[in-house]
Amino acid sequence: MMDKTLFDGDAVIIGGGLAGLTLALGLEQAGLTVAVVDTLPLEDRLAPEYDGRASALAYTSWRMFEALGVADHLRPHTERIEHILVCDGRPYGGSRPGGPGPHTLHFDRQEISDGPDGEPLGWMAENRHTRHALVKVLKERDRIMAIAPAKASGYEIFPDHGEVTLDSGDTLRGKLIIACDGKFSRTRAQAGVRSSGWNYGQKGVVATVRHEQPSQGVAYEYFLPGGPFAILPLPDNRASLVWTERDKVADALMASSDEVFQHELDNRFGDFLGKVEPVGPRFAYPLGLRYAERFCEERLAFVGDAARGIHPIAGQGFNLGIRDAAALAEVCGEAKRTGHDIGALTTLKRYEDWRKFDSATLAVGTDLFNRLFSNDIDPIRAVRGIGLSIVNKIPPARRFFMRQAGGETGDPPKLLKGEKLTAAGA
Repeated sequence: MMDKTLFDGDAVIIGGGLAGLTLALGLEQAGLTVAVVDTLPLEDRLAPEYDGRASALAYTSWRMFEALGVADHLRPHTERIEHILVCDGRPYGGSRPGGPGPHTLHFDRQEISDGPDGEPLGWMAENRHTRHALVKVLKERDRIMAIAPAKASGYEIFPDHGEVTLDSGDTLRGKLIIACDGKFSRTRAQAGVRSSGWNYGQKGVVATVRHEQPSQGVAYEYFLPGGPFAILPLPDNRASLVWTERDKVADALMASSDEVFQHELDNRFGDFLGKVEPVGPRFAYPLGLRYAERFCEERLAFVGDAARGIHPIAGQGFNLGIRDAAALAEVCGEAKRTGHDIGALTTLKRYEDWRKFDSATLAVGTDLFNRLFSNDIDPIRAVRGIGLSIVNKIPPARRFFMRQAGGETGDPPKLLKGEKLTAAGA
């Protein structure tokens, strides 16, 4: 049987994770025809064993989901983030309880959004529900072709298009190829685009817990000696934990009995939300920083973790991918509408210029925060605690950090403002 061209259109996305699916919907709304290739089937995978992670969607990311038609499907499975408390965690062990420490930085959404039903700081959603909502909308879009499960074995660039070859031997042709294939992107490696970075010697242990008292939409980030300990609110008195520890400690937690895990959890979590207990499986993810030297080449763009992968300390990883998607969709949509080549380097440089500063700022910021707070050195601990308290007393500083984390600083793309893109010819 002869190999065949399965798709001949505008863009081919390699990687159908959350960032890749979001990008596909953005490009389609801008009037492009899109193919998405992924090694997993694009079906309704809702079992918690599939992906136990949850993501904090910044309020600008939620605006984009509303503009793309995703928010209505996802809203029943989300929890609003009304407040964020950042603090040095209290010492734990022995008779001293865990929980928030005395020096706290408090972000309140009412400082940047008025009214009882105003825009929250963000929305928490389990990744499995986010994927489900994205896939549901994607299947309704005629200009998107999903090719999954399938594996891209490589690509080739020609003067007026690029071709992606699948393991099956079939090909996909597009004016632009977009790599959304993760921090260790094979596509980026084939392009010879270097990335710099390092491993932190830490792992994020992820688990879902249930607690007795309602969270009231408060997200907590404790800084403990092994790394940050995030408690992120979910519906039904549940929370997603992102529990950062040194590799050996994280491995021990993953291998521990339920009783030992519960004991260690109680020591760190505290009792401020009543009794807490894990529900569902545990996961562990190695943590590191990777940053690509370029975000594009001729007919090739890198999006999400393929462009940069950062520490989850501020929950910004997926949000950066969403911002990439919003910028690239707008740039490509304008190019097609005005008769320009969406895969030309001059077009893609606009995307790179738009995204590099924000990406670099967050990469450096999360790295410094992790290094500053992931220790138990008394003088440093005292100074950083005082620093948190000082910033907490400066309202303009608090509002700046909230808007920075929300993706509202600078010149946000239209989708992040909640504005739909105009398709070429519309």
